[in-house]
Amino acid sequence: MTQSRHVVRRAAEAHFAAPASLPGAGFRRWSVVDEETPGAVHTGFGICELAPDGMIPAHVHSFEQSMYVLSGEVVVELPQESARLVEGDYGLVPAGVPHSWRNPGPATARWADMQAPQPRTRFGGDTLAVPPVVRREPVPVDPRDPRNRYFGHITPEHMEPGKQSQDLLAVSASMRTALLVYSGITVKMMVDNELGARLSTMFMVQYVPEGVAGPHDHPFEETYLILDGATDATFDGTTYRLEPGDVAWAGVGCVHSFTNAGDGPVRWLETQAPQPPSRHSYRFARDWDYLSERLGGKQ
Repeated sequence: MTQSRHVVRRAAEAHFAAPASLPGAGFRRWSVVDEETPGAVHTGFGICELAPDGMIPAHVHSFEQSMYVLSGEVVVELPQESARLVEGDYGLVPAGVPHSWRNPGPATARWADMQAPQPRTRFGGDTLAVPPVVRREPVPVDPRDPRNRYFGHITPEHMEPGKQSQDLLAVSASMRTALLVYSGITVKMMVDNELGARLSTMFMVQYVPEGVAGPHDHPFEETYLILDGATDATFDGTTYRLEPGDVAWAGVGCVHSFTNAGDGPVRWLETQAPQPPSRHSYRFARDWDYLSERLGGKQ
């Protein structure tokens, strides 16, 4: 029997706990995909919470870490800067870069957390404590500032094809500002090579009501965190209704497809690990069915 190559976790199943490898005051994480997930070897994905006045002391990882802020505000202290992240901000901490976290706001901060390669418990979660990072006055994320190295910002309006003018985006053109539109689907890159990522990607996906992606698979792992709306997602023949807060993961070779299950847009955060190859990152069943029919017709 073929082993399951997908996982679905419901928002109601969320279990937050303080990670043993990353002690901090007021910090908890729901580990959705990790080394305990059958078939997962590249992805460490979770949802983090940091209470008001909470903090995580300075540390380094042997993996790169991408984040997307869901609510509240949090400060990431890096050797050269302190970035104040709010809802819609995203960023990257490369492997080996010292950093710490703190929550100066009145509410709990929540963010999605992508780690690649997958952390290993037998190596202490691939995390080491380091001397404190110098605390500076935190600066809001400014994607237009050429000195910005690791951070960006995205809103639902950025997913609308009619709102892509330079003035509305207020950011110089690049692959991260370009909007890919096809088959009722829009995709906007967030964390990628341009931002310094080497091991994973993070991007936003939106389907209009008639949006459909046919059955396909990849030579990498994907994770999907539903933010708005609902989608009917099929993984290796099993269909799930996914709604806000739900998370799904598809492993290498898992054939999956999506349709919008509502009257309005459905939007989700998506990650990939490792980064897609330059060619053949998608294997659509319809294309190979077409070839099979053509070959069969010649026999």
